[in-house]
Amino acid sequence: MSESQRNTLLVLNIAPQIEDEMVDYLLAQSSVSGFTSYPVRGHGEHSYLSIAEQVSGRRKRIQFEIIMAVPEVDELLAGLAANVGKEIAYWQLQIINFGRVGNEI
Repeated sequence: MSESQRNTLLVLNIAPQIEDEMVDYLLAQSSVSGFTSYPVRGHGEHSYLSIAEQVSGRRKRIQFEIIMAVPEVDELLAGLAANVGKEIAYWQLQIINFGRVGNEI
């Protein structure tokens, strides 16, 4: 399978305050056919935590998961700071297989 045909799981971890901006940005991207989001808690990296978060040992975050073509990730990431905000953590995971049961082509 060529690089242009491979999929990746892009995970974006953001502050709840920019959730609406992230949703709007992702929905406007032609490279994103859909995504999943859910609330999570971040732990560690105390330099990023407020005093209250340091005391509790966690901070509220929203996590987005997007399965997309590998070559399109860099363009999507490039627009995040200008269109959504900063302090967005991200990582990519290789996708071995992806499809929908019952939707055979």
